[in-house]
Amino acid sequence: MANTSARTLRLLSLLQTHRYWQGAELAERLEVSVRTLRRDIDRLRELGYPVEAQRGVDGGYQLAAGAALPPLVIDDEEAVALAVGLQAAAQGAVEGIAESSVRVLAKVVQVMPARLRRRIDALRAMTVPGGWDGPAGAGVDPGVLTAVALACRDSEQLRFSYTAADGRHTDRHTEPHRLVCLGRRWYLVAYDLTRHDWRSFRVDRLTEPHGTGSRFRPRDLPAADAAEFVRAGLDNLPRPYRVEVLVDAPAEIVRERIGRWSTVEKVDAEHCRMRMTADSLDWPTMALGVLDAEFRVLSPPELLDQIHNWGARFNRAQFKEGSVPS
Repeated sequence: MANTSARTLRLLSLLQTHRYWQGAELAERLEVSVRTLRRDIDRLRELGYPVEAQRGVDGGYQLAAGAALPPLVIDDEEAVALAVGLQAAAQGAVEGIAESSVRVLAKVVQVMPARLRRRIDALRAMTVPGGWDGPAGAGVDPGVLTAVALACRDSEQLRFSYTAADGRHTDRHTEPHRLVCLGRRWYLVAYDLTRHDWRSFRVDRLTEPHGTGSRFRPRDLPAADAAEFVRAGLDNLPRPYRVEVLVDAPAEIVRERIGRWSTVEKVDAEHCRMRMTADSLDWPTMALGVLDAEFRVLSPPELLDQIHNWGARFNRAQFKEGSVPS
């Protein structure tokens, strides 16, 4: 059994990651008796943590919201993930969030152990904000992100496995340059030593990155910065769908709601033309749904089929009490 201090920290961590624990289950996880668990709960309360108890056969404990926030217990990967999230928020366009995110990020990094500060500092220094707020992209493993950032900072050759858009898997040997956060996705800009050319890689498709120990002298990037290099590459990608829709709403209203993901052209005071390119029709369909306005699809015809299919599915949705399968 762990000593009292270590066990108390473990108990706090469990209470923070689970809404409600039955007493017997929590005692079993800590490998202590129910009586010892009660003493540890009392110790947390003395430290200012509001732990609620429920009596009875199924009695247990949960950490309630308190008037003040006591110290949190998080592991290394959670600390890195927290810093990554705060950095992304600091670079975002949500009003009122960026400034507070910068302040919180500074506080978090200040109290981190040196081994974690090194990872976070590398990530902050090697990331180029690219703009383009958009729909959320695939998640990125914070460990992968910081491993890539360290290789960029240290000018160390990096090997990793990569999955292309068509599903092909390849092993890459690169000279990493910078990370770019663009459209809520992360990209690595690097010189590919096998293909002898500059490339950008989506980090969520990158696995098992590891430095080779070989250092290199950074090459000149054929762009003003890494963000411009990624944007240029994305602009040249073929888009299977080019959407064009006439909307019965003023152009300024449509721009306010979906303008950051589309081009809106005024037709008259009450109508506008919306254009968008996409590799899937799901997002245009959702975007049109939030307009709360009548519209007419000009192209592609597949979008009209998609909207009809969604509409039929929504029309079939209904709620009947007691109809939920057990």
